[in-house]
Amino acid sequence: MTTAEEGVAGRTKVHRATELLRELITANEAFTEHMGRQLSVNPTDLSAMTHLISGGPLGPTELSRRLQLSTAAVTTVVDRLESAGHVHRAQHPTDRRSVVIVPSPASVQQAMGVLIPMITGIDNVISEFPEDQRDVINAYLERVVDVYQSQVP
Repeated sequence: MTTAEEGVAGRTKVHRATELLRELITANEAFTEHMGRQLSVNPTDLSAMTHLISGGPLGPTELSRRLQLSTAAVTTVVDRLESAGHVHRAQHPTDRRSVVIVPSPASVQQAMGVLIPMITGIDNVISEFPEDQRDVINAYLERVVDVYQSQVP
């Protein structure tokens, strides 16, 4: 099938690869929920933790921008994460008037304990393919990411 066509009961029929991407998104959502349960945080707090773990310590304004939340809402998020022992506030290294939010090493280790097996498993899967097929898979996924990003204003 080269184009989407009308399927049963008005549902659009799509390529198997598109169905698998939907399954991947659903699996990712389930994995994200699992990760939140492991860290005992809600989805917003997990998103904040993700930014702090991947981006390092961040100021409240930058975290607010990345989460697309008000600074007041981010203060509440940080307060919850701090109470749970996941982060602490520290003096900014170059601006003594501001603070940065720093993830705790134990929380980073706990999150990585959940993430690393999944990441390693995915790397193992792609490694099973010959190099030329990996190039095709990478090209396909890059274009899918471009399509997703083009749909976000």
